[in-house]
Amino acid sequence: MSLEVCVLASGSSGNSVYVASGRTRILIDAGLSARQVAVRLEQIGVVPESINGICVSHEHGDHIAGIRILQKRHGIPVYANAGTLNGIMRQPKSSEIAAKIFQTGSPFRIGDITIEPFSVPHDAYEPVGFRLYTAQTAVGIVTDLGMATSLIREKLKGCHVIIVESNHDEDLLQEAPRPWPLKQRIRSRQGHLSNIDAARLIADCATDALEHVYLSHLSSDCNTPDTALRTVASQLRLDGLGHINLEISHASRISSVWKRSMAARPVPSG
Repeated sequence: MSLEVCVLASGSSGNSVYVASGRTRILIDAGLSARQVAVRLEQIGVVPESINGICVSHEHGDHIAGIRILQKRHGIPVYANAGTLNGIMRQPKSSEIAAKIFQTGSPFRIGDITIEPFSVPHDAYEPVGFRLYTAQTAVGIVTDLGMATSLIREKLKGCHVIIVESNHDEDLLQEAPRPWPLKQRIRSRQGHLSNIDAARLIADCATDALEHVYLSHLSSDCNTPDTALRTVASQLRLDGLGHINLEISHASRISSVWKRSMAARPVPSG
């Protein structure tokens, strides 16, 4: 069974990724309002009631903002590790969320999709990336990380599509009117990947299987879509990987819908 993928939103204002097989539908994070999640799902012909689970990468608000209402309104199961759940419980009203606990490093299943959570370096309680797969297709998702580790490279190898952070351009971050400690946090090993770091990670984990890459979590004032796309594409061409399709994912609109062995098909506007 092949998987399909759509980035519903990506950025500091909210993050959510839709991954589905023929009979299982999953969200990775729900950092938009419940209403916006429903609106964006509707654009790809999906209703919230059909979602079989929300898997949470970490407890930051731009990844969990809509989870409480989505669960309350639609009865969607929520999956998180113990550290992330602890972080969620410390936030106002979040104690109302009921979560099923997974163990970082231990695969689990929702329907016919296997989800493998793995550790990533980020300034959260127990942040993870995800590898989701069926017998035919593998998807890798790493949207917040300060550096690419050997474990991350291992988990992304063999994936057919990857959603990877390409947060900032080094020069634009240097020039941005942000406090110096914040710039240092972004650059740190617990912060966020630059465009060139994202390109190197993609090159390191690319195999013949890799068809499509969504560049995600772009900073609104330390990056631009053109800068990210140009930087990553240029590096991949130098590495002989110019055939990989690159797409910017946005905070304000959904991405194309990717399906295995098909070109990503645009979602009709309006």
